[in-house]
Amino acid sequence: MHPEQPDRSKFPNDFIWGVSTSAPQTEGGATDGSRGASIWDEFQSRGLFFRKKIEPGITCDFLHRYKEDIDIIHQLGIRNFRLSIAWPRILPDGKGKVNQAGIDFYRRVFDYCLSKGITPWVTLYHWDLPLTLEKEGGWTNRASVEWFCDYVRVCIDSFKDQVRHWMVMNEPLVFTGAGYFIGVHAPGRRGMNHFLPALHHALLAQGKGSRLIRSLQPEAMIGSTFSCSQLTPYNDTDNDKAAVQRMDALLNRLMIEPALGLGYPIAELPVLKRLENSMQPGDEKDLIADFDFVGVQNYTREVVTASRWVPYLGAKLVPAKKRAVPYTEMGWEIHPSSIYEMIKQFSSYPQVKKLFVTENGASFRDQLVNGQVDDQNRIAYFKGYISQMQKAVHDGFPVKGYFVWSLTDNFEWAEAYKQRFGLVYIDFSTQARTIKNSGYWYTNFLKQ
Repeated sequence: MHPEQPDRSKFPNDFIWGVSTSAPQTEGGATDGSRGASIWDEFQSRGLFFRKKIEPGITCDFLHRYKEDIDIIHQLGIRNFRLSIAWPRILPDGKGKVNQAGIDFYRRVFDYCLSKGITPWVTLYHWDLPLTLEKEGGWTNRASVEWFCDYVRVCIDSFKDQVRHWMVMNEPLVFTGAGYFIGVHAPGRRGMNHFLPALHHALLAQGKGSRLIRSLQPEAMIGSTFSCSQLTPYNDTDNDKAAVQRMDALLNRLMIEPALGLGYPIAELPVLKRLENSMQPGDEKDLIADFDFVGVQNYTREVVTASRWVPYLGAKLVPAKKRAVPYTEMGWEIHPSSIYEMIKQFSSYPQVKKLFVTENGASFRDQLVNGQVDDQNRIAYFKGYISQMQKAVHDGFPVKGYFVWSLTDNFEWAEAYKQRFGLVYIDFSTQARTIKNSGYWYTNFLKQ
């Protein structure tokens, strides 16, 4: 692979460059500071979809090492840090009594970021639902909308003097689809009867949560992040092209369009008619979010073929491994133009005035050798994708920033600690940090 060389000078001076993490993947301290249990604590301790049970642990120990990690961000010359707040650290039971120790921790984190000239971009929900709420039905319970809004209110009241940039949710399709339909993520539920109410309630919470932030902090910059993939047909046939349209409705349109006031894509996915069972008067309006920006999270392209054996969808993905194309350790195709195509697609909505790439990155089999991690494959990945983002800027699409996923290697959900996405290598036996060559490359690129 011989990627193009991106040119930093071709981006506007006010273009935002940053790096991303999340609390459940890095923070650790599952029982420290009066934190309550999350659905991920319980899920991983059950051992489902892992090779072995994994007790809730320290992950990257950000809880105690946040200054060290923020110092690394500062050392790398990165001025924007996307991180999340852990709901069970703020409200251990998901609702009710506020945990002051949790409030104090995040205030220390945000203060330290600001002292280093680093702007915090904060995600309110990055998949760590308090376990007590899951026992009451989790996102399948319509009460989850009010639970979430109560949590949002506590966060805004507590941190609005430190944080201006808020993301309401991270990838609602993933946490509802993987968690409530196919069961490979927490809480491990399966079936359309769980998935449809969960997605509807999550999107209601996103819409109401965004408007609540606006009412409490009118000057805030508010958005949410959406997973997306460029989709192309496996064969140049009408059946595969139609399969692409159905897959696009599921993977790229299902979550963003209701938030923009366009409703659910029922024409392409008739099974969504079942959402009528969860809809109440006024829901169509309440789904609409008050966004200043949309976060696009793209890693790959997917190739689609028709399949009558796949229920509801009639389509399936053809893995990169079967197509003789380059791919990452996650099995995701390396296809840089996918980020351009998704910026283009999301920019086509008139309601989207500003767009940020809030996640992009790659997992490879990194090795620490003589104190160095020479991850040239990741550097090549960044060169290709950032070059395509540069093209999007040149072509006039409203993309205003880019965040690498991720700062450090971390707990990668159902993949546990097998997958490494970080600019910083972590030895999980010692918690020692080593900046990879990709981290130094990113620094040098930003200095151009």
